[in-house]
Amino acid sequence: MIYDIRHVTTYGYDTPVSFARCSLRLEPKSGGGQELISHSVEIRPMPAERTSRRDFFGTLTESVVIETQHRSLRIASRSRVNVDRRAPARTMSSPAWESVRDVAFAARSLRADSPVGFVFASALVPVLPPVTAYAVESFSPGTGVLVGAVDLMHRIRNGFRYDSKATVISTPLQEVFDNRRGVCQDFAHVMIAGLRGLGLPAAYVSGYLRTIPPPGKPRLQGADATHAWVSLWCGEELGWIGFDPTNDLLVENDHIVLGVGRDFSDVSPVDGIIVGSRRQKLGVAVDVVVVE
Repeated sequence: MIYDIRHVTTYGYDTPVSFARCSLRLEPKSGGGQELISHSVEIRPMPAERTSRRDFFGTLTESVVIETQHRSLRIASRSRVNVDRRAPARTMSSPAWESVRDVAFAARSLRADSPVGFVFASALVPVLPPVTAYAVESFSPGTGVLVGAVDLMHRIRNGFRYDSKATVISTPLQEVFDNRRGVCQDFAHVMIAGLRGLGLPAAYVSGYLRTIPPPGKPRLQGADATHAWVSLWCGEELGWIGFDPTNDLLVENDHIVLGVGRDFSDVSPVDGIIVGSRRQKLGVAVDVVVVE
């Protein structure tokens, strides 16, 4: 499946901004059943400085400095990506979760795709006893790691309420878990915390989700979404498999990966600092269109 992706981020400021420094992580990854064909980013006003590098996880991070006084900032990313991945059956046989845990802790490699880098707590995903206890209910002794993760994903989907007003980026994981509500970022963090509490390697994935309008309804421009889900290492043979707890889905061709990290702080698509304004208004529009 080939997609054209348009991701436009706009900031409007109450008063003029004299300086801005931004970090952009907007280039979709290649690998894992996904191939980047083309990518470009247009920024207005024009940056005075623009550099890029690959971070430890392989995500392209672009650093932008804007010194022109401005009341609005527009960052428009366009990409073409080929996605061809197949999810395993939800009930497929897989190694017992305890054996996956033991192999992960014994891993010697420190590369970005090594499971050992994703078994410990991170900045936004602490290992919390109540969340671990919640995950244990899906992983009785000897349970296959895939079946256990599918059950945990399903329980989060049905036990938590999607509420875009319930949380912000800085809302603590404990508060999300106690209130049982949030957005895709929160549900991914909860699932990761539960898996890591069991010693299982779990990564945070930032990307896009293609949305399909109801039958007979037109597809609305800008109505697709940035999204977040979980990648779980399921042993040497199965490797990394994607789980979307927001939608109770194993990740396949409707998910396009932007970046992979330990939590949201590693892969935020756009972040930065500004000088000169107390208030700002953020707008994000995403289009994920199949290339016929």
